[in-house]
Amino acid sequence: MPDIAFPFSAIVGQEALKDALLVSAIDPNLGGVLAFGDRGTGKTTMIRSLAALLPVQSVVKDCQFRCDADRPAKLCEACQGLSKEGTLKSVQETPPVIDLPLGATEDRVLGAIDLERALGRGEIVFEAGLLAAAHRGFLYVDEVNLLDDHLVDILLDAAASGVNRIEREGLSLSHAADFVLIGSGNPEEGELRPQLLDRFGVFVEVSTPRDVASRVEIIKRRQAFDEDPEGFAKSWKRKDAALRKRIVTARERRPEVVASDEILERCATLCLSLGSDGLRGELALIRTATGFAALAGKEQVETAHLRRAAPLALSHRLRKDPLDETKAIARVERAVEDVLGS
Repeated sequence: MPDIAFPFSAIVGQEALKDALLVSAIDPNLGGVLAFGDRGTGKTTMIRSLAALLPVQSVVKDCQFRCDADRPAKLCEACQGLSKEGTLKSVQETPPVIDLPLGATEDRVLGAIDLERALGRGEIVFEAGLLAAAHRGFLYVDEVNLLDDHLVDILLDAAASGVNRIEREGLSLSHAADFVLIGSGNPEEGELRPQLLDRFGVFVEVSTPRDVASRVEIIKRRQAFDEDPEGFAKSWKRKDAALRKRIVTARERRPEVVASDEILERCATLCLSLGSDGLRGELALIRTATGFAALAGKEQVETAHLRRAAPLALSHRLRKDPLDETKAIARVERAVEDVLGS
């Protein structure tokens, strides 16, 4: 029997992380989510709960690269052969949420030659890795700030190109590796490399709830889940289903949502006022705001959506000022008030 995930709708508080995960589910091209903060605040629980909310997708049956059955031009070599023969079959699957453990080897991540078949039968067969398993889904790295540098380089390359390339043991192969990267960690255990930090579309600083009522409710729900996971999940099934329907509808609506020139100017002005490097800040901000507009059922991005999106999209892109000890999120909120008003 598969493990039962804690229902997303049953999680108490942590609204910023919920927002970040929902908008990434609506727009997988946003760039992923980074959640940093205290231990034991439900970061991993919430990320793993996300899987139940994701819309199903058409996948070629038994394809190790999870090819999209609805996009013939993107099929791998084996699936192209099946398509020509007329024997290609598809199944409906929920997008995967794949864990990348800190101790994973390069072969485990990229994929490798199947040594048993190579030595026993003389066949060169590729065994897909975690990047293939996460294609068209989510790749989750807990304690991402402790990830080895060579694995960080692999993730940077795959995230930038959307392709995993393998050149080894006489094998030259590439396959699509289009995934949403989700990372979590505790900043006390080390900083994240700037190159990887900048790749995340949105950032959330997670903290422990400070009010008694929230902490008591968390304890009650966790105890109820631990005692009867199936019954607890069933009691929240309707709310999770409603949220899933909102995500599906928002995904369909998002391409039609319009951002006016006025909104784009406010977006650029806000980023300039914060001194964010490059243009990734503007792009992440407008994509996040567009996701919120789609989730709210709006046809246009409004200033309220920019205000909601700014802390998520910009707080990890600010230059450190040794003379200013203000937290990044506070600096963003102050700039939002100055540029967008209250």
